[in-house]
Amino acid sequence: MTDTASTLFINGSWEPAGSGAVRQIRNPADGELVATVSEAGREDAERAIAAARAAFDSGVWAAVPAPERGAFLLKVAAELRERREKFARAESLDTGKRIIESRIDVDDIAACFEYFGKLAGQQAGRLVDAGNPAIVSRIAYEPVGVCGLITPWNYPLLQAAWKIAPALAAGCTFVLKPSELTPSTAILAMQLLQDLGLPDGVANLVTGAGAEAGAPLSEHPDVDLVSFTGGLETGKRIAAAAAGTVKKVALELGGKNPNVVFADADFDAAVDNALNGAFVHSGQVCSAGARLVVEESIAERFVDELVRRAQGIRLGGPFDEAAETGPLISAAHREKVHAYVQRGVAEGARLRCGGEAPVGQKYDAGFYYRPTVLDRVHRGMSVVVDEAFGPVVTVETFRTEDEAVATANDTVYGLAGAVWTQDAGKAQRVAGRLRHGTVWINDYHPYLPQAEWGGFGQSGVGRELGPSGLAEYQEAKHIYQNTSPQVTGWFADHGKEN
Repeated sequence: MTDTASTLFINGSWEPAGSGAVRQIRNPADGELVATVSEAGREDAERAIAAARAAFDSGVWAAVPAPERGAFLLKVAAELRERREKFARAESLDTGKRIIESRIDVDDIAACFEYFGKLAGQQAGRLVDAGNPAIVSRIAYEPVGVCGLITPWNYPLLQAAWKIAPALAAGCTFVLKPSELTPSTAILAMQLLQDLGLPDGVANLVTGAGAEAGAPLSEHPDVDLVSFTGGLETGKRIAAAAAGTVKKVALELGGKNPNVVFADADFDAAVDNALNGAFVHSGQVCSAGARLVVEESIAERFVDELVRRAQGIRLGGPFDEAAETGPLISAAHREKVHAYVQRGVAEGARLRCGGEAPVGQKYDAGFYYRPTVLDRVHRGMSVVVDEAFGPVVTVETFRTEDEAVATANDTVYGLAGAVWTQDAGKAQRVAGRLRHGTVWINDYHPYLPQAEWGGFGQSGVGRELGPSGLAEYQEAKHIYQNTSPQVTGWFADHGKEN
């Protein structure tokens, strides 16, 4: 790739948008120009789909033995580790997140490719006992085909890796449409795949806005699966569009995640992890612990300490060594978060800290917002129901275990949640009753590439990571072979009778 305005990767070539349109990418921490990228339109996306379709139908990747596809993914993991700093810096410049967080993200991305690389060669299918020695019945797992992958801005390459790695492991081809706000690491990833010799047309990239570049991925009949991570309303539109061709759909649509703290919890650890759950990456995390649900007997002490700690969180840009969290992604998003907080206060929530942008020269050019605690909320308030996707935590209380569970489950979402208690039996009981796809006990936020990730309810459909994450990109085929065929005699041979 030689031209920063030629960032569409289609059939092995770097190209500009057909219209010639470009978009400037700016660092949300200081407004500095990061890159100028192609702004793809519908025709560009359709060309990318055609390239992916042709590559899949040719068998250039699907016909490669699964262990060899796995070995390729292991090479990707190794190369990501070699290029760690380059990828981390690009991620931080696009998102504004601290460089230390981006380095961790690259490590996690490499681990994802490594996991699916090892898993790929283990998918040999299975034999089915037909109860007849003359019958060989087996289940084969084959690639679903052409995949449309649409990813968000908060963890740009991590979320893409959760889709790319299993798609390649399964033998699929794909078109990736990253967020128009944070495309830089997707561009680097396509370059890496090309450098390692992935056949042309297997991986394709369109950079641009969802309405033009992304919409064809959910509508086009040549796309067999669409996988989307992002907001609920957009996810609904994608599901509706995909229904027209009855393609497979995988959706991860965020959450309103409860962090349940019982009175017998390790107090200091629970407070510290409540901060992490709510304010890491300024709360721009789909699994953020945005709902603190704390037992009434310790609530005042707990919230006082949470507020004290939150007020001390240091904000700054990605390369500010003193910073503990960074800016929001854009001015528009900061305004949305601020309006959310104001709405909560108008409904009766008590603003304990935050609720405003920080003042000072170091913050003026960025989109910072102070960590915010809204106390004394109840389930009827919009701040309890709606996702803020910012550094805002609400506080609800409970008296009994049943009330804690009912409060935690009172959401249309169901992505993640946590339980804090030193009573092992209580921890397992509550975890078993929570209707959320991931439940942490005495922890918050960790995930494993070998463990499924996804949500209940309106948090989405399907799973990423783990064996189920690979299965999303596969079709199961039953192959039934009769090794000793016989005349059935079901229909008489009336011609012989004559």
